[in-house]
Formats: sequence, structure tokens, C-alpha cells
Amino acid sequence: MGNAADRIIDIGPQPQAFDIERATKENPDYRSVAWSGQYLQVTLMSIPGGGSIGLEAHPQTDQFLRLDAGRGRVQMGPSKDKLTFEKEVSDGWCVLVPAGTWHNITNIGTTPMQVYTIYAPAHHAPGKVQATAAAAEADRDDEPASWSVQSAHAPDKHG
Repeated sequence: MGNAADRIIDIGPQPQAFDIERATKENPDYRSVAWSGQYLQVTLMSIPGGGSIGLEAHPQTDQFLRLDAGRGRVQMGPSKDKLTFEKEVSDGWCVLVPAGTWHNITNIGTTPMQVYTIYAPAHHAPGKVQATAAAAEADRDDEPASWSVQSAHAPDKHG
């Protein structure tokens, strides 16, 4: 999946199967939406050495993250200035983020940290690819599909 020709194509709420470990390890982009369902979404992420996912909270979205390569430091808590949970994670670890929880994962290694994440409900535009964290931050066209089931809208919070 190192180039656009090998990218997993988000086919929306249609049945899908792919090797998620391979796709995650080979994903070169900060975020690539791999599948968007009516109630959840799968994205692949690549975080460079020293980089991070970015401090944020999703008020109405639970999140599951799994590392398939690299090492990270997870921080979570009830507010952006009170991150009371901290854990080092590596290949094979999962991180469970309850809705409304401030969270970040920082790559503490020198190689890219390869992660996949599942949002429930869906959180990004189907098929969205953002090459870098800066591109994701600047993207103003990244809303879930109108056919996805969403809670009453509460905007994300960023640190």
C-alpha cells in the first residue's frame, strides 16, 4: 500500500475484507479512511518519529486504536490540562478512548508508528486521505457521510 495504486479503497457501507495489518504497516499517510459504515469507520494512520496524533477529544465518538508497528506514549484524561492516564504502547497494543476523553498518542521511537483506528460513529469523510497532520488540520471538508448515523453534533475539541 505504499503508493496510491495499492491503497485500500473505501467502498462505503458495502461488505469489505482486507489484510488490515498489512494495509496499516504499508500506509504512508497521516490518515487514510479505509472503510466507512453506517455506524463505524476504519482509518489507517502513520505517525513519524517524534510526531503525535494530536491532543483532541471527540465528545460523542468512542475510539479504538491498535498499533501494528512502532512505539508510543498514550495520554488521556478528563481535560486537556489533566491527562491522568499514561501508558507506553507498542506493536500489538490497543488503546480504548471513551467518548469525551482528551487523548493523544506520541511516537516515542525513530520509525513511523503504524496505527489503525475504529471510530463509532464514523468521524471522517469516506475515502479521505490526508498525507500529513498539517494537511488534516487544514482540511475543512472532512465530515462523515450523510448516510452515516450520527449523534447530535458536538464539535471535536483540539488541544
